Amino acid sequence: MAQLSEGRAIRCDDALTRVFSLLGKRWTGVIIGVLLERPARFAELARAIPGITEGMLSARLRELKEMGLVDREVRHGPPISSTYRLTKRGEALRPGLLALGNWAELYLIRPSRGKVVRPSA
Repeated sequence: MAQLSEGRAIRCDDALTRVFSLLGKRWTGVIIGVLLERPARFAELARAIPGITEGMLSARLRELKEMGLVDREVRHGPPISSTYRLTKRGEALRPGLLALGNWAELYLIRPSRGKVVRPSA
C-alpha cells in the first residue's frame, strides 16, 4: 500500500467535529428543530418529541442552556411554568437545520416505495 504524502492526507474538520459533537447527541437536533417553530413549555416539548423521556429532555435542555443556545423563562404562575426559546445563537442554526431537513426529504425517502430509509446506528 502506497504511503500518502503529508499534503494529500485527509483530516477531520475541527468545526464539523464540534457541531456534530453537539447535534450528534440523541434528541438535541430534534429539540432545536421544535424550538425553531416557536418557544414552548416543557410539557409541549415532551409531547412534540415522541419517545423522549422527561429526564432526557430536561438534561438536553440544560446542556443547550449551558451552551447559550436556549433560554429558560420561569413564569411564577399560578401555575408555575417554564418556557424555552432559542437564543440568537440557537436561532442561527436555522439555515443549517432547514438544509438538513430538505436533504432528508430528498435522500432519506425512497421515492419508488415511499419508505423512509433509516440510517443504521
